Order: sequence, then structure tokens, then C-alpha cells
Amino acid sequence: MAKDRRQEEDYLTPLRRLLASVVILALFGLFLVWRIDSPRVERFRAQVVDQVVPSFDWAMAPVNGMLNILRDFQSYTRIHQQNQELRRELQQMKAWKEAALQLEQENARLLDLNKVRLDPRLTHVTGVVMADSGSPFRQSVLLNVGARDGIVDGWATMDGIGLVGRISGVGDKTSRVLLLTDTSSRLPVTIQPSGQRALIEGDNSGAPPVDFLEAPELVRPGDSVVSSGDGGVFPAGLLVGRIAQDPGGRLRVRLAADFERLEYLRVLRHLGTENIRDPGSLIEPDPQDGPRPGVDLSRTEPGDG
Repeated sequence: MAKDRRQEEDYLTPLRRLLASVVILALFGLFLVWRIDSPRVERFRAQVVDQVVPSFDWAMAPVNGMLNILRDFQSYTRIHQQNQELRRELQQMKAWKEAALQLEQENARLLDLNKVRLDPRLTHVTGVVMADSGSPFRQSVLLNVGARDGIVDGWATMDGIGLVGRISGVGDKTSRVLLLTDTSSRLPVTIQPSGQRALIEGDNSGAPPVDFLEAPELVRPGDSVVSSGDGGVFPAGLLVGRIAQDPGGRLRVRLAADFERLEYLRVLRHLGTENIRDPGSLIEPDPQDGPRPGVDLSRTEPGDG
């Protein structure tokens, strides 16, 4: 058996060498034919191409099929990615739909509240912010409205959404607005819905702290903060911002006004509120009218009016 295998190997080796030589000679001849620059050789090359190339369609069919499969797979991958993106967008649209419904309900409530009679004297004058004199020690801006426009020192200013500050210095054509973020600013506020009264003190930061809370446990982050009107400096009910909590646990106010882009400010004309000092007739009737029916004056405690 070993001898037969050696004989078979001796027989195959010369055959392999012969085939390799024939292939090399054929390739060398093809190279020479393709490199010869002659009209006859050129016609011969054209005839060979016309005869050989069309017959290679059957050989290219599997390659074309694989290319088509690859293109289909790439197209399927793109369709799958687009489907995933559409699913994510659909989820976002559902979330926006819920938010829109909530805003619609809130808008309906606000529209119903608009039926409340407002103070007709609470009008406004709009001014353009001319300069920003913000510094680490003082934060204020200048408006192009002043005494000639009827501006009075102490009036509140808003940017159309939230409270910005108050007038602190009036000239003939300009006025200075002291921002809520200034260290000398103090603003009495009411926190809704708990109704807690507090004081906002500026500290030159975008979120001033809340102090003098009676019951801090009733206040939660996200609660609305409006001016209380205490002290008669600001009108009551002006939006200030929302409650937030810093990493240290201290309550602060995220201001509703955009202090980074103050371009136009509204100066609210606030002429103060009327103080009622005299008691009404239901509390203290006129002595000349005599006692009301059903009221026993003999049981009135000393000191009662």
C-alpha cells in the first residue's frame, strides 16, 4: 500500500507542474495579446470580448443576487430603525397630548377666573432696558421711561410673566429698577396652595432664599409664589416663581422672570389700596338709630363697641 501511494504521488506531481506551466503560458500569451497595439489584434480582442462577456451572465447571477439580498437587508435595517424612531416619537406625542390636556384644563380655569373684577388703576407703562449695571454687589437695570411718563419710585416691574423688581430711582427720562436678586431686595410673598406667608431676600443669585416661614413642612417644591401685598410696596397676586430646594435643603424661589434676557419691562401703576378705618354699621350701629330688634344691650360685655 505504501508503494502504491508513492507511485500515485510521483504520477500527480508532473501533472500538476504541467498544468501550472500551461496556465502560466496562457496568461502570458493573453497578456501579450492584450498589450500588442495592432489593428488585427484589436479586432481579435473585440471578437473575444463579444463572445465571452455575454456568456458570463450566468456566472454573475449569484453575485447580483447576493448584492440584491444585501441591499434588501440594508433597507430592512433602515425601516426597522425608522420604526423604532416612530415608536419613540409616538410615546413623546402621547406625553405631549397629556400635557396639552392639562394645560387646556388649566386654561379653562384661568379663563373662568378672568371674570374677576381687577383694579382699574393697575395699568402699566412698557419700557426698554437700556443698560444692565449688574455687579457682584448690586443688580439693577435702567429703563428709558421716567418722570415724564409718570413713573413713581417704588412701583413694581414685570417682564410679562413674572415679577422682576421695583423702581428705585427716577429721572426725567430714565429710571432704575432694583432687581429681586439684589442683596438689598426684600419681598413679602404668599406661597400657594398652603397660604404660608414668607419673605424673599435677594442674595445675588438666580434663586433667592425663602425666610420667615411659619410652617415650612406645609411647603413643597413646585408650589407657586406670589406677592402678598404686605407693606403696600407691591400689589398682591403678582407671580414671582415656584418653590425649589437646594442641595443643602434650604427652600428657594425659582423666579418666573427671565433675568438672563431682560429687554422690555412693564412698570405697574400702583396707587396703593384704600384703607378702611371706620367700622361698618353691621359691626357698630349708630347710637341714634337705637338697638336693633332681637339684640339685648344689657348682655353686652364691657369694652364691646
